[in-house]
Amino acid sequence: MEVIDYFSSDRQEYWLSEIGKSDWGAGQFLYSLLKKGELQDFIGENAKVLLLVNDDELVSFCTYAEKDDIQPTDLTPWIGFVYTFPQRRGQRCVGKLFDKIANIARSENISQAYISTNHVGLYEKYGCEFYQMMNDIGGEPSRVYIKRFE
Repeated sequence: MEVIDYFSSDRQEYWLSEIGKSDWGAGQFLYSLLKKGELQDFIGENAKVLLLVNDDELVSFCTYAEKDDIQPTDLTPWIGFVYTFPQRRGQRCVGKLFDKIANIARSENISQAYISTNHVGLYEKYGCEFYQMMNDIGGEPSRVYIKRFE
């Protein structure tokens, strides 16, 4: 398995169609933003979409960007749209994405990133710490975590 950057891929249409197979509302929203070319407008000009792939299989994906669904805020950067396809869950796939993000962050002298979620117990497995409750762009409360890169 390897982590690739969607925007650097020469197979964007294929990977977009694979993202579109996500059974999660936020995954469908990511698909829509990418299809319309609006992702950077929503989460920032330098947004990355990282894909964990096994040959032609999309295993897991996430974004790494200056913004996410907690807006407005001075907190940055954000890990968002974290998803693993059901048949690959429990295999610590997100950890491979987080390792790639840690390498990117370190190269940019960034020591931490934030994650907005309603999950409890998932991100803690990857060393994330609960930061505080904040409202998302829909006004709903969301748990915000910090992922530190050491």
